Amino acid sequence: MSRIIFPRFFKISGILQIKNAKFAPIYFTTVILTLPEIILLSILAFCLLVQLYYVLFVHLKLANAVVEEIPFIGKKPLSVIVCARNEIANLKEYLPTLMTQNYLEYEVVVVNDRSWDGTEEFLEQMAEKYSNLKVVKILDNDKFLAGKKFAVTMGIKAAKHEWLVFTDADCTPASDQWLMDMQQPADENIEIVLGYSPYIKRRGLLNALIRFETFFTAVNYLSFALKGMPYMGVGRNMAYKKSLFFKNKGFAAHMHIPSGDDDLFVNAHANRSNTEIRINMDSHVWSEPNRTWGGYLKQKKRHFGAGKMYKAKHKFILSLQIIFQFLFYGFFVASMFLGREAQYIAGGILLLSIIIKSFIYPKLLKRLNYGDLRWWFPILDILLFLFLTLNGFLAMFGKKKVNWK
Repeated sequence: MSRIIFPRFFKISGILQIKNAKFAPIYFTTVILTLPEIILLSILAFCLLVQLYYVLFVHLKLANAVVEEIPFIGKKPLSVIVCARNEIANLKEYLPTLMTQNYLEYEVVVVNDRSWDGTEEFLEQMAEKYSNLKVVKILDNDKFLAGKKFAVTMGIKAAKHEWLVFTDADCTPASDQWLMDMQQPADENIEIVLGYSPYIKRRGLLNALIRFETFFTAVNYLSFALKGMPYMGVGRNMAYKKSLFFKNKGFAAHMHIPSGDDDLFVNAHANRSNTEIRINMDSHVWSEPNRTWGGYLKQKKRHFGAGKMYKAKHKFILSLQIIFQFLFYGFFVASMFLGREAQYIAGGILLLSIIIKSFIYPKLLKRLNYGDLRWWFPILDILLFLFLTLNGFLAMFGKKKVNWK
């Protein structure tokens, strides 16, 4: 047995006059813990310390980052790349918002990837209406490797401008200032700009979970970019130089991976000196979320496969983050089977974790357009962890072939 002495309570004596106040005596109580309890609680506390590194030394950077004002004018022409496969409903709703951006000179390149739902006819009509719309058509052909990366490559080849801005067919900019903020920075050394894309709010637990997972993914990649370690971006809202793409042979290094046209490209070529982020609310790009659990699981399975191709240092630091979160909750649950004193201490460690996060994540949720979730984040944090753990096991043992559409 080991004994640990804690303050039990404070007793203040004397009348309510400062000149007559006396020092309050402190009474102590003895907590007796077994060696296994001390070891388990020590591991729990260490897991908390590791998590706090990410919270206080990484994510806090994004919470305190100054959001720059959007420039007044577009200085250089740019090309917007959109890939679509049977997306006529989304194109009808969202393509006009891309064509009416407040930017002096730009083109929108839409790649029609073997659609059969009327997309071709709709795009022909839109091309007659908008002179800055360019349509690239991919036909069925067994000789080429189908997939989104091929479609993106065709769009990049067709683009006539050096600065490329990417989004998806089911996305809509938050304002007509989107391209103004995602334009090529004045610093010519900047080759990659990482934007942010929240999901549209719908009813239900699945939607809340998807938006919360997107929030933490964004907090991670945007914060690490600020820290000088950019490791991913999202194809719904990002930009880079056309010359950077061809200089590094495009997606050749990971063409066999179904996903990764966005995060794997950034992971391979972004660094502290050539990458910036954009988080101004007017430059956010809203996207339609999955509405079924099956669709969401399929999407996360694609992302899981891409993550295996990250650089070793990125895999290490991201794996460390997940592992210690897993251990934290695991050891907390285990502590509930210990003595009452150990349970109280474990509960205090969990409460401390929640309190510290409460000073940072609600602010970030509001900054990243998810303010409605800030009151639920402790519960969603646990639910998301359980869901992603389950999905990780399913991804490892499930079928490997996953198509982008």
